[in-house]
Parts: sequence; C-alpha cells; structure tokens
Amino acid sequence: MQSIIERIEKEIASWAPEAGAEETGVVRATGDGIAEIDGLSKAAMSEMVLFDPTFDRTLAEALKDPLPIYGLVLNLEEDGVRAVILGDASKIHEGMLVRRLNRLLSIPVGDSLVGRVVNPLGEAVDGKGPTGATQTRPIESEAYGVIDRASVNVPLHTGVKAVDAMIPIGRGQRELIIGDRGTGKTSIAIDTIINQKSEPAATRPICIYVAIGQKESKTAKLVAELEERGAMDYSIVVTAPASAPAALQFLAPFAGAAIGEHFMEQGKDALVVYDDLSKQAVAYRQMSLLLRRPPGREAYPGDIFYLHSRLLERAAKLSKEKGGGSLTALPIIETQEGDVSAYIPTNVISITDGQIYLEANLFNKGQRPAINVGISVSRVGSAAQTKAMKKVAGKIKLELAQFRELEAFMQFSSDLDAETKKRIDAGRRMTEILNQGRGVPLPFEMEAAIIFAATNGYLDSFSPEEVGAVEKKLQDYLAREAGGVLIAIKESKEIREESEKTLREKLDAFIARYAKLQG
Repeated sequence: MQSIIERIEKEIASWAPEAGAEETGVVRATGDGIAEIDGLSKAAMSEMVLFDPTFDRTLAEALKDPLPIYGLVLNLEEDGVRAVILGDASKIHEGMLVRRLNRLLSIPVGDSLVGRVVNPLGEAVDGKGPTGATQTRPIESEAYGVIDRASVNVPLHTGVKAVDAMIPIGRGQRELIIGDRGTGKTSIAIDTIINQKSEPAATRPICIYVAIGQKESKTAKLVAELEERGAMDYSIVVTAPASAPAALQFLAPFAGAAIGEHFMEQGKDALVVYDDLSKQAVAYRQMSLLLRRPPGREAYPGDIFYLHSRLLERAAKLSKEKGGGSLTALPIIETQEGDVSAYIPTNVISITDGQIYLEANLFNKGQRPAINVGISVSRVGSAAQTKAMKKVAGKIKLELAQFRELEAFMQFSSDLDAETKKRIDAGRRMTEILNQGRGVPLPFEMEAAIIFAATNGYLDSFSPEEVGAVEKKLQDYLAREAGGVLIAIKESKEIREESEKTLREKLDAFIARYAKLQG
C-alpha cells in the first residue's frame, strides 16, 4: 500500500500543466471504458497516460483510495486521442486532467513474481501483498528475428502419453490446443505445467498461465490445485477475469508474454499458456468498436490477425549467442460446434506450429484426451522428441488414424475378415493405452516404457476392455521392479541395448505373473 501511495505522490509532484498541450490533456467525453481526450498532440501509440487522481478532491482524499487510474492510448486522431481506461471507469469524468507519462505500457517482471497471481498490470491480486518486483518491461516488444533464433530440438514433455508420442512439443514452439467448450483443453495445459515438476530443477521451465475472461472461481480452483501439487513453486498466474474491463482482457496475453520473455532473455526456459485467445479476440473487437474502428469480417477489426501474430511470434528458441533461452506458447482456442474453419480458429492455426484438436464426439465416448489424430499435427515433429520416444512411438499416429477410418467403415459392415478384426482390436488397445485421466501426468521414462510394451506386442493377449486395468498394474510394477531401467532411460534419453534387454525381461515377468494371478 505504501509503495502505491509513494508512486502517486511522485506522479503528482512531477505534474506540469504548464508544459502545454503536448504533455497534458482534458477528458472531453467518457463511456464504456473509453476516454476521448483533447490535447496530448505528441502522444504515441500504446503510451500510458495518468488520469488526475485529485480531480474534484484534495490530495488527502485521493490517497484514501490510492490506486492510480491509467489509460492506454490506442487511437491517434486529428483533434485528440482516444484511450482505454485501465481501471474503474466510473471515476473518470469530463473535464479531468490527463497527463502523458512518456513511456509505453510496462509491467513489473522478475523472479519475485514466481508463485504469485497478478493482474495484467503486474499488480498482485492474491492477497499476499506487493510482489516487490523492481524491474519493468514494455508489455509489447518486437519478436526476435530468424538470425537470433535456433532450431527447436529440445522436448517439452507434457506428461500426456498421446501428446508426447504423436504430437511432440519442443521448447520454443507454438502449439495450438483447439476444441469445443468442455473437451479438456485447459486440462492438457495444466497437466503440462504439473508435469514440469518431474524435470530437473536446472532445466525446469518457468510456467505462466494466463486466464482471459475466465470465471474467478475457476481460476481460484486452478491456483489451489497448482499449489497442492507443488507447481506454484515455478509458476505465475496472470488473470483478467470475465468481470475485468475488456482492455485488461486484451492486455493479459501480452503481459504473460512479457514476463516469459524476461526469463527467456536470462537464458532460462519459459512456458506460457494463453487460456483462451478466443476471449481476447472478443475483448479486442469490443474495444475496437467502441474506439470507432471500422469492423470487418464477423465485426472483428481488420488487424485481428496482427493482434495474434505479434503475440505468438514472440515465442522462440534463442541462439547460443543470445543466451539459448526459450519461450514456448500453448495458445487455446474455443470452437463452436467443431467449426475449425471459422475466422479466429483459422487465423491462429496459420500462425502456430501445429495444433492439438480435441473432438467433442471422442470426449463423449470417454476418450481422454479426446485428440483427433487425423488433423492434429506438430510441425516441429520428431525433431523435438527424445531418441527413446522416437523408437517406441514410431508409427502410432498413422496406425491410429487408419484405425479411425476402419472404425467408421465398420459401422456399415456386419461381418469382418480376421485381418480387419485384428487391426481394429489393435487400434482399440492402443486407444486404451493412450487414455489418461486429468491430473495424472506421467514422467517421460514411464511413458516410454508403457508405449514400448504396447508397440512390442506385450499387451496383445488382453482384450481392449482389459487394457486399462492392466496398464495401471504395469505402471506400479515398473515403478517398483524396474526403477534402474527407468532411471537409465531418463538420464540417457534413449533405450539402449542393455536397457531394452532388461525392460523386456521385466515385461515378460509381469505378463507371466499377471497370467498366473488371473488363472
């Protein structure tokens, strides 16, 4: 509280109305979170302005309500500027003085934000007091060029078998998670954050979760889950709830990117989840219409593509000369009735390096995660997979896509030949193996061992209905009896000849023991 009061006193002390129209202006009209300001002829795009907190009251009265109200200049017009109000718009009145701050919108960044919940202006909203961050960074910055980047070749393990095996994500990649409401998009992102706990502390990415237009109860529940699982030790949550002004919902993803870039430039890895960019696009459309910008397709402004491209282009894997840090982006987009050809989904699909498409029909059938392997893709591909996962995952994606086609065809056929039935059973078994509940991400070495068992025929003697129960027992068995092999896979990132031999022996012993128990 004291630091906020000091900040206001400092701003007011530097107030200089005599500086002329370049530095100060007057609110001409206000409404719907937008202020029309006369003056400020030298204002720049995206510059911060401060609304006079002493309007109609003394400094002492102003300090009783110590939160300064800032604005963000977004329209430069012939006779003035239009700014969005970043705060309580009801306190802004016609005739109020407005002052240029001669700086672009910046937010606090740094290690002190780790473990905290902040709003898009970097102010703590978790009730634990100020963050204490001393460094600031512009909320928007130019993306790194091609020369400053390195190829994406280090995996970011999600702990979700289906993703790590078929749609691998690399550090520095932008992988879209897309699907209808309630199909498990957020679950994949949260499992990815929780799974980073199994990574070595030295290479563990800082995780930033940006909640845009979400219910505050949902965000609070999510933060509680991250705290319970120990994931808040390396996470930051940026929240702009549904009750927040459209301007803050528009700014939230940029705030998350700025915080992530700070860690990337220190040579560290960072992961940022934008949940979700559909709501940011709606907030930007609302702001643009109020700013009297011309509407385009579906009433979105013409620069809606640029909004998302300049945000997602900031994800990068930097070259060694630049420190070798990375910023991985997992944007989320919500579709309506599975329509991936709508305006905003197609925009973001074309900007990202692949998409994980979650299908409502598969979700309703009980498949978790409900990934449609036919149109899900990672454009980085196996370059971001370890040798172990490359070896075991092999042709899973192709076989599953073929199985989906066969399954659809099977509905029209009453009798199937033995070969087709065998392939359908194999596809069902693999689907069951890749089934994984929410909140139970697996370490990479356990994923590799389980998929090795599935692709090498160790589970062929079980019916598809039995596979789920068998897999749970196999996980427990491997953790108890094959710890040495799992550690070897984790350290070497591959299944060497000796490890494979031992793993096969353990799997043979498990199958024999399981068959004996069942018999």
